[in-house]
Amino acid sequence: MNNKIVQDIVDNLILTDKTISFAESCTGGRIASAFTSISGVSTVFNGSCVTYSNEIKHNWLGVSNEVLDNYGAVSKECVSLMLKGIKNMANSDYAIAVSGIAGPTGGTKLKPVGTVYIGVSISNDEFIKKYLFFGDRNEVQKQATGMAIRILSKKILKI
Repeated sequence: MNNKIVQDIVDNLILTDKTISFAESCTGGRIASAFTSISGVSTVFNGSCVTYSNEIKHNWLGVSNEVLDNYGAVSKECVSLMLKGIKNMANSDYAIAVSGIAGPTGGTKLKPVGTVYIGVSISNDEFIKKYLFFGDRNEVQKQATGMAIRILSKKILKI
């Protein structure tokens, strides 16, 4: 991931006095890692949760069992609730949430390996999109992390 993009996001958050938090599943904390590598991020980064299991998504972020049962953890509905949950828990202005199947196991015909939902919440606006990434587990995680950061940069930096 390009540190310049993350640095620009952090600089913008500092300038606008906004905070951010993350709810990560398949990226396993990589987004938080990209941000915490930037000096001064502590003034805008409220925290992050790696919510890998459905139970933790439910208990920590308030993802309803109904959504998990009806749509699954890898769904727009789940990511929407993850965004709301992390913003509420961390009291942040902005959030990123990611849930997907990094592989090599876990894929299905409807949700193959590489299926990832990425959500960004800025104030009251929410953007969630489904992606299909290719490669091994590490590559899927890397692509999902990069895409999440790029989406955030486009939304807040208007680039």
